[in-house]
Amino acid sequence: MFADLLIILACSLLVIALFRRLRLPPVLGYLCVGLLVGPAALDWIGSARDLPRLAELGVVFLLFSLGLEFSLPRMLALRRTVFGLGSLQVALCGSVLGVLLYLGGVAPTSAAVLGLGLALSSTAIVGKELVSLGEVFSGHGQNAMGVLLFQDLVAVLLLTLVPAIAGHGGEPWYLAIPLTLGKTVLLFLGLLLASRWLLPKLFHEVAQAHSAELFVMLALVIVLLTAWLTHMLGLSMALGAFLAGMLLGESHYRHQVEADIRPFRDILLGLFFVCVGMLIDLKLFAEQGWAILGATLLLLALKGGLVAVLVKVRGESGETAWRSGLALAQAGEFFFALVALMRQQQMLEAPLAGLLLAAAFCSMALTPLLLRAAPQLAARLRRTPGRESHLEEIASHSAELQGHAVICGYGRVGQSIGRFLQREGQVFVALDDDPVRVEEASAGESNVHYGDSRRRDLLEAVGISRARLLVVAVDKTDVALAIVEQVRLHCADLPILVRTRDDSRLAELQAAGASEVVPEVLESSLMLASHALVMLGIPQQRVQQHLDEVRGNRYRLLHGFYHGAQANLVDAQGQPRVLLHAVNLPQNAHACGRCPTDMQLEALGLEVQAVRRDGVDLPMEQRPQLREGDTVLLSGPLQAIEAGEARLLGGD
Repeated sequence: MFADLLIILACSLLVIALFRRLRLPPVLGYLCVGLLVGPAALDWIGSARDLPRLAELGVVFLLFSLGLEFSLPRMLALRRTVFGLGSLQVALCGSVLGVLLYLGGVAPTSAAVLGLGLALSSTAIVGKELVSLGEVFSGHGQNAMGVLLFQDLVAVLLLTLVPAIAGHGGEPWYLAIPLTLGKTVLLFLGLLLASRWLLPKLFHEVAQAHSAELFVMLALVIVLLTAWLTHMLGLSMALGAFLAGMLLGESHYRHQVEADIRPFRDILLGLFFVCVGMLIDLKLFAEQGWAILGATLLLLALKGGLVAVLVKVRGESGETAWRSGLALAQAGEFFFALVALMRQQQMLEAPLAGLLLAAAFCSMALTPLLLRAAPQLAARLRRTPGRESHLEEIASHSAELQGHAVICGYGRVGQSIGRFLQREGQVFVALDDDPVRVEEASAGESNVHYGDSRRRDLLEAVGISRARLLVVAVDKTDVALAIVEQVRLHCADLPILVRTRDDSRLAELQAAGASEVVPEVLESSLMLASHALVMLGIPQQRVQQHLDEVRGNRYRLLHGFYHGAQANLVDAQGQPRVLLHAVNLPQNAHACGRCPTDMQLEALGLEVQAVRRDGVDLPMEQRPQLREGDTVLLSGPLQAIEAGEARLLGGD
């Protein structure tokens, strides 16, 4: 047992480090470790009986963490997606996949359970990729997160009901399932009473002791105790852990408990996936490679296509439909737990289990690559000749504009410039080639359009010939240079302000026709230097003269610096980004009829930037009452925005 754990942990250390370099999910790394050290490959792990039992605790801790993250207000805010699209997706995909398995010779009960298991997607992979790609608030991102939330509930139910469905207790399944559900309700009520009366006092006493050791110990005892109680009742240990986490998720100690549990969860869950990887026979890829490939492609195409059809039927755009299907097309980590449990209950034969696990593994391995390629594919589709109607729509929006400003690049800098222009009542039109950013901004602003700012027809559509100013705020200097050159061919007198990161290509931009070039790093250095001089007692007038002189000399004083060992000296890793998010209030939203200041959004770390009604900003000092169709612009960290949206839509 000790030697097996040492081998697994050492191999996991190397493989997970490699996967992080490749930006691949750790789940796939643990599965690969299981494949390599298992009996089908290197055969470094013996037949340790206690290893699967220890690995099962990984699922228990996973479900406990899932319960901590479970948010009833968030579920209510996304209720149409969670219960509408989520239930339809699970029912439709589960039914189709179950029928296919039944036609393939699987027993009806096992086929139904496996079909529902394959209908579930990977919360770990999809959630991580959507966050890293900045697509959480996009249309397909919201669809994926809402459906995954419903799938998590189904996963807990499946893991709980499999022993009852197997019928090893002597009762028929139609009696065992109601009995199991009844026990679950009693367990929930008991844990609810404990979470209301006992746990707060325990956590309060431990918190008063200021002992991290006691806090971790209490959290571990709660997880293991609830898992043991459910096991004694004949239920899944994972169910008790999920219910305990869900009830603790509403307490003030949620984040501390989650932080304390995470190391144990990650290691034990990794051990579980290693054990699952050992179940996959590596020889299958050589002997049944085409069958695994066919099953993988069938799973991805079937689930992705069905999800896309469901989203399209709901009235959403084609791009949102196919990207939602792409995000939910793979199998999930719960399927591995389900197959392992079904093997224990003798509901599934080893050859079929190996084939399904191999196909599920391949679908999960392909998902990060597909999700990362989706933005480029969407951008190409947007540039196809068939999108002329999009160009005409932009031209119609800008037809009556005269003397406006055009902002190319609506990232952090472009948005900052736009806010100052709005404050002064200056009209502007913004272009950006990030479809997710444009979709997010368009929810609250009608003057932000998608497109490549280097295109002449797009610049003409936004009325560049009638504009009074062009601001180039794109992040890439090559793109900025191309924009300036394109504009100067047709608008010789138009003032052009260009933002760059540094002064490396300042001369090229000026030669191309830029009126003013502002190097971002140098300007921030200049402002810091001016503050330092003022704090040292230098008169403000003299400091301003220095600033004017440096800017007049094109930052020559600041050119060049000593390069250190770090490649990026202005990296702000670890600091949460402040995002801007528009919340559109539907009918029966919790915030309707209330004033934004009464929603206590500031307590969540949010700031209400504006409230728009029919495209017009409402004066906040008059305490406007929110209505259906209003747009509330929130700014703050990602987690705070999620909580704020849940409060606006579903209440506390």
